Amino acid sequence: MTPDAPASDLTVYALHALGGSAAEFRPVAAALRPGIRLVPIDLPGFGDAVDLPGYTVAEMADVVIDRIRRDDSAHGGRWLLLGHSMGGKVASVVARRALAGDDPVFGFAGVVLVAASPPTPEPMSEDKRAEMIGWARDGWLGENEARAFVEANTALPLGGECDARTIDDLRRAAPDAWVHWLEHGSREDVSAVVGTLDVPAVIVAGEDDDDLGADAQPRLHGDVYPRARLVRLRETGHLVPQERPEEVAAAIAALADEIEAHAPAVPADWARLIASPALTPRVRATLAARAIADDPAYRPRALTPAQLETLRRFADLVVPQSDAPAAGRGRIDLAARVDRQLAAGEGDGWRRADLPPDAVAAGLALNALADVNLDDDVVAALVSGRLELPGSALSPAQLQAWAEDARVDLVRHWLAHPASLARTGNDSFATRGFPEPRGFTMLAAGLREAWEPGGLGDVDTSRDTLPSGPAA
Repeated sequence: MTPDAPASDLTVYALHALGGSAAEFRPVAAALRPGIRLVPIDLPGFGDAVDLPGYTVAEMADVVIDRIRRDDSAHGGRWLLLGHSMGGKVASVVARRALAGDDPVFGFAGVVLVAASPPTPEPMSEDKRAEMIGWARDGWLGENEARAFVEANTALPLGGECDARTIDDLRRAAPDAWVHWLEHGSREDVSAVVGTLDVPAVIVAGEDDDDLGADAQPRLHGDVYPRARLVRLRETGHLVPQERPEEVAAAIAALADEIEAHAPAVPADWARLIASPALTPRVRATLAARAIADDPAYRPRALTPAQLETLRRFADLVVPQSDAPAAGRGRIDLAARVDRQLAAGEGDGWRRADLPPDAVAAGLALNALADVNLDDDVVAALVSGRLELPGSALSPAQLQAWAEDARVDLVRHWLAHPASLARTGNDSFATRGFPEPRGFTMLAAGLREAWEPGGLGDVDTSRDTLPSGPAA
């Protein structure tokens, strides 16, 4: 079984600021390296969506989800969300929805926030709010109001085409959309919906942005994005994509590299299957969470840092992933995933009577192995109960029992990853069927349903009982 190759391109769905449009990201797109595709989206009331209704954060998130769902060019590949200012609040809601599993999308990998509005009410003085509302209360923004906005939100003049385009975007923003964001959207508190997003993230902000700048961003987003890295830009205001497009492009590329190094890519046809009605929302959410790249700066919760490193050495022998970097698939941090399992007290529901609780047993065993030069021979002795370690708190039999549990956990975490399911040809998670209640109808060897990924067998076209393919 050979699943099709992962989509080579990373897609970035970019959501603009108040008074902006998809056009504000043109300089960023021009600065991106090959292999990263930027798809800017006009939010309702702005740019080419000026006549589109729906100005609440939830309604704007609906527009974004629908655009992602209909993006055939993504080919089931990974995608990031980029949210600038107003778009940042929307991006956080979309990120949560992508992980929740209710929407027919898959492939979400991380977030880039640029001078982003937080899930909580946006900080803004009431005098400033009233002034900006007044600009559009009686109609479209004029040249003077648009110019005042640009000058107040940049550290240095934009100049040239970028300046003209920014002014044009502001002047064609629907007055109702402009006022609604200032009166309602910016004040919306969606923090209960968003919660904590433990995903790869980078925050880019200017040091000359008063309300949403580099000094404010850790306070506004620190609890939401615990893995976020902050990029501070000097002599930069609020219109960061226009002022510093090269730096925004570099932040995107750095995040893409981190994700590629720490997560195997899911083949495109498998990603499309996961996004289809063949899965229940709960299963889709589970696979979406498992596909998120592991944190390269992960701090252990049940083990000590030294114990975690020993478990990583053991994992490399038990579940070797030496082909991952060469194949561009990334490496799963299996040891970190086991550590989280131990910290949460999760497991298979039982333990050997001669072993202490799982987390305690793991700590004792890993302490005993800390100074051992782990190789295949040592592991063979360990799993056969022949490894005697002076000073160990566990006997050879107890070490053998721990090694059995540890191997099961490590293999289980590897196999549970959607990329591993694809490599082993296991699509048994697609249990929902379409239409209900139809699911699998072909159980013979060498045959597959028409909706299953290629490489799992041949479709028997002589049968007329095949379900139709999943909806888009």
